Amino acid sequence: MSALTPNFWQEHFDQGRTPWDRGAPSPQLLDWLNSKALTPCRIAVPGCGKGWEMVEFAKRGFDVVGIDYTAGAVKETKALLAQHALKAEVVKADVLVYAPEQSFDAVYEQTCLCALDPDNWIAYSEQLARWVRPSGRLYVLFMQVERPGAREGLKQGPPFHCDINAMHALFNSQHWQWPDALPTVVPHPSGWNELALCLQRK
Repeated sequence: MSALTPNFWQEHFDQGRTPWDRGAPSPQLLDWLNSKALTPCRIAVPGCGKGWEMVEFAKRGFDVVGIDYTAGAVKETKALLAQHALKAEVVKADVLVYAPEQSFDAVYEQTCLCALDPDNWIAYSEQLARWVRPSGRLYVLFMQVERPGAREGLKQGPPFHCDINAMHALFNSQHWQWPDALPTVVPHPSGWNELALCLQRK
């Protein structure tokens, strides 16, 4: 596993190697938006990448803030917003230290958690709990990447496998209310799946 620094991700952008990118908003995000399960509010997109979700939120009247510590991601997100004549806040910052000036009504977490070294997952989950106001929402897609080496105790990624039991431990009942229904299984172009669900901040 390479050191997951801004330079690591910048090399991917410089070389055009972004296999996680769909080239469009996640179909699950569109389902949440079209079904009105997610309506305009102040929302954060950590690890905003190339900005497809940022554009979709901005189009639909959200007060959206994208956070990414890779210069290439910030540049491409801003360019995509400009291409669509949309305005939104894009912050170049490390999600592990970023502190918003005011709380968010919601966070859309899709590709940030699975791109972080698991050593940082507790710190990141604590950040999300701080960012979201009481009764706010976390719209999350947990990446399912089961590799053979995991059975031997290897930590493999990115993307890292977001085991559902580990996710319950990270986003536990101290801060979050989980839904009764099972997560929605969302196929990913890579051949993997994501588990989509919405948690409510206590």
